[in-house]
Amino acid sequence: MAVNLVNLEAVDKVYGTRALLDGLSLGVSEGDRIGVVGRNGDGKTTLIRVLAKLEPADQGRVTHAGGLRLGVLTQHDSLDPAATVRHEVVGDMADHEWAGSARVRDVLTGLFGGLDLPGFPEGMETVIGPLSGGERRRIALAKLLIGEPDLIVLDEPTNHLDVEGISWLAGHLRARRSALVCVTHDRWFLDQVCTRMWDVQGGTVHEYDGGYSDYVFARAERDRIAATEEAKRQNLMRKELAWLRRGAPARTSKPRFRIEAANELIADVPPPRDSAELMRFAGTRLGKTVFDLEDVTVQAGPKVLLRRLTWQLGPGDRIGLVGVNGAGKTSLLRALEEAARSEGERQPASGRIKVGRTVRLAYLSQEVAELDPTWRVLEAVEQVRGRVDLGKGREMSASQLCERFGFGKQRQWTPVGDLSGGERRRLQILRLLMDEPNVLFLDEPTNDLDIETLTQLEDLLDGWPGSLVVISHDRFFLERTTDRVHALLGDGALRMLPRGVDEYLERRTAMRAADQPATPGAPAAATPAAPAAGGGAGTGGERPRAAGPSRAAQKELQRIERQLDRIGDKEKALHAEIADHATDFALVAELDGRLRELTSERETLETRWLELAEDG
Repeated sequence: MAVNLVNLEAVDKVYGTRALLDGLSLGVSEGDRIGVVGRNGDGKTTLIRVLAKLEPADQGRVTHAGGLRLGVLTQHDSLDPAATVRHEVVGDMADHEWAGSARVRDVLTGLFGGLDLPGFPEGMETVIGPLSGGERRRIALAKLLIGEPDLIVLDEPTNHLDVEGISWLAGHLRARRSALVCVTHDRWFLDQVCTRMWDVQGGTVHEYDGGYSDYVFARAERDRIAATEEAKRQNLMRKELAWLRRGAPARTSKPRFRIEAANELIADVPPPRDSAELMRFAGTRLGKTVFDLEDVTVQAGPKVLLRRLTWQLGPGDRIGLVGVNGAGKTSLLRALEEAARSEGERQPASGRIKVGRTVRLAYLSQEVAELDPTWRVLEAVEQVRGRVDLGKGREMSASQLCERFGFGKQRQWTPVGDLSGGERRRLQILRLLMDEPNVLFLDEPTNDLDIETLTQLEDLLDGWPGSLVVISHDRFFLERTTDRVHALLGDGALRMLPRGVDEYLERRTAMRAADQPATPGAPAAATPAAPAAGGGAGTGGERPRAAGPSRAAQKELQRIERQLDRIGDKEKALHAEIADHATDFALVAELDGRLRELTSERETLETRWLELAEDG
């Protein structure tokens, strides 16, 4: 029987006039892996701080098991700014001692890229004081993971980690025996790590078995049966459930919820977006040209980030952009923004960016724009526009859009200066959308947003007709809002990745295994590129070869794409048939065999597609 590590009994916690925890009783046992979700301000952080005894409960009792070793990562570290990384992470351990520990090596390599901490100026001897918030957070996380706590409590652990870092952290936590309680908005991470969910709402906690996908299934079913949630939020949950079932049928960790009930819930829910219709509408708003890049070189000071890039962003394109830190993701968006703002007058170091005449660009940067703290929320939005056209005949007032983003009628009169960081981020996105752009650049848009706000943003973007480029480490958000993924691997080239983030991680793993790490500014010839939309890179002073595959290769590519579409339809039909006959084990085994054959055929075709794309 699992030992109980922490108990909360009838716990109350009040801030001002608001009860964040109201008579709450729950516990954490050995082996538990609990994800904590809920809206910003509903008490997620307060709950785990009370659970960890970092804050006292106003009423009730919090009990820890005797001798409990507790490791906590809060949103604000307590590192000594005068200390070195060595002192904080490995303490007084001798070099041979910590370098000989498999756990220490795994943590340092996973979080910093190597035992010598290549991203820090003095390696292990770097003084902590001058480091950025993201670097300090990695150090605090490394310090926690090198230890051997019985219970690990993490508050937004994926903040400041890139896609690789998040993937490593998920694998590391799965392999540990420690119990885990984790607050995060990263839904992919929750699915990978957690086996139970706590949904914090209105001072209480609703518990669910399974990861995030299981939680979505169960909550949608609960809402349908209870019929207590307003229609708008219920429809959003059903829409996300539909996407989960159609896009990734095997996401759920266990078949503990009735598949038939899930299918019934989404029977009348259309696909998240009609890509063909949106493409046509985007074309009417943008014309044929959005951004055309020819032989463009992007620099940050003397460092060359992208070399001789030829690429095109067309009307209606939805691009996810991933890459190693310092490879030039943000710099590329800023170069495009400068060209758009100056109507093509300001150009990069070399090459040319052509900007469509009808482009109306909105750029959400990582920095939250400062607003007058005395403005009310609604006033800040109406400063931009009173009503907004969302396309497809949909129109919203500033007040309606505020409600859509979690600012209720009363909250709309809150001064901007009283908003939390997440609420300011929401307000920043609201103001961008109110300006009716037809091109959106989103640089880490998920920072500080809770899951419910993320689903609302995704729903708005589903029907938004324009061109979209998203930089994000949130794999779930990338998959949900974009149609193609491009990568910057740090060698000066931009590549399209047909299999998305999974392919990016495979390429990065292969690069490390070959002991040939990509370095920002290196010649693009270091590894062969898979050009996308005419994209590619040359070497040195030579002209790049003609973009795109030969005529014969192009025909074969199109043939393969048609075959892949047919296989995709067959796979969907098989998944539906398996769900319909879930209790007929003999038939399910037969159907599963056919599904494996299709999967093998699809992988062979994808490999051939990549070969043709790279040879072109």
